[in-house]
Amino acid sequence: MKNELFDAAVWERAWKEDSQTAVMRMKHAGIDPTRSFDHKAQAFNKEVFSEGGRRRAKRIIGWLEDQGVTFAGKSVLDIGAASGGFALPFAERGAEVTALEPNLPLVELMKDNVAGSATGNIKIVTKPFEDIDVQTNGWEKAFDLVFVSMCPVWSNWDDVEKVLSCAREFCYLSTMVGSAEHSLLDEVWPLVNGRPRTNEVMDMAYLSHMLLLKGYAYQSLVTREMQTMVVSHAVALEEVMTMLQTSSRSADEQARVRRIILEHLERNYPSGEVTVRKGGRFGKVLVRLQNQQMYSRD
Repeated sequence: MKNELFDAAVWERAWKEDSQTAVMRMKHAGIDPTRSFDHKAQAFNKEVFSEGGRRRAKRIIGWLEDQGVTFAGKSVLDIGAASGGFALPFAERGAEVTALEPNLPLVELMKDNVAGSATGNIKIVTKPFEDIDVQTNGWEKAFDLVFVSMCPVWSNWDDVEKVLSCAREFCYLSTMVGSAEHSLLDEVWPLVNGRPRTNEVMDMAYLSHMLLLKGYAYQSLVTREMQTMVVSHAVALEEVMTMLQTSSRSADEQARVRRIILEHLERNYPSGEVTVRKGGRFGKVLVRLQNQQMYSRD
């Protein structure tokens, strides 16, 4: 009997049918990925362009450059560009960037950020990638680098193939490896759901294995990135309510969850401030579509 571990069709079907992938969990919770940043665009933009956010972007770009990715004179498609946290440094390094972002509050922030920068090589496209016809747009193998950082545009192998079809030299994809870590969410999860929190989201495993079975040359890196923040009760409450995906619950259930979290905060954090440790494991994959040999600086 053929070992299903090496059967690409089995894995492709399993990935498509898995209800616990990041995108499917959002859909089941009634979350529209194109609108999920409406209420937090300003805060997100501030964090991305903070000293810590700029350092993270620099580290990721540095990793790409260490693998032989160059930017001067190259074309880059940044899918899910948000407010330009990567699009701007790509352009500053000499790339011609097409920044794809459907969330309008983030688009307005990106326009402001581009206007305030020294570079003008960024074209902003506001369509969701799902609505892009690659051939009609002339995007087939049109970009030296396709860059997709933590963006929910792929939830199965068909989606990944569409992303790959736009790339000429390299394609970068990143995602969480397992569920996001959040100290306060871990505290309230058993109170809300009656069971311990489990680690369920493993898109990275599907992606890595399918690339292997489909014959691609690629490099992957998994790191654990954590940060500590001190926030108010109000901020902590809304953040945890979002992570619990309460929008899919009834109004009565949402009120119950909110009451449980508030009582927990008041009992355990009487000062009104909450120290939250959050982050998780992050997977990065760089697919080589042209030169598939190991990169050497020689």
